[in-house]
Amino acid sequence: MIQILAVSNITVTRVRVIERRTGSELFAGLKAMMIESLKEKMSAGVAHFVFKKKDGTIREAWGTLNRSLVVKYINGRGESREIYATSAYYDIEKAEWRSFRWESIIQVF
Repeated sequence: MIQILAVSNITVTRVRVIERRTGSELFAGLKAMMIESLKEKMSAGVAHFVFKKKDGTIREAWGTLNRSLVVKYINGRGESREIYATSAYYDIEKAEWRSFRWESIIQVF
């Protein structure tokens, strides 16, 4: 049996960026798919995930991209964080927009 995995253009871009930053094609693919899963979960509600911050500390976060939960915090004047090879999310605990570098994702619950 042949199985086909369809990935979006942004996922392919994430794989390339993560691979360049980490030097690992395997980890790049895994992390890109984790981000894809995380974005789906955040779009549906609140997701729990862990990433490594730029200063090296580990951050456990609960975030969302669900429009009904964040509509009052969207001002529409900013650029997409994706052009900087990061992903934005609304941090439920801090009540602020945050972002993480693609290669820093560790775990999605």
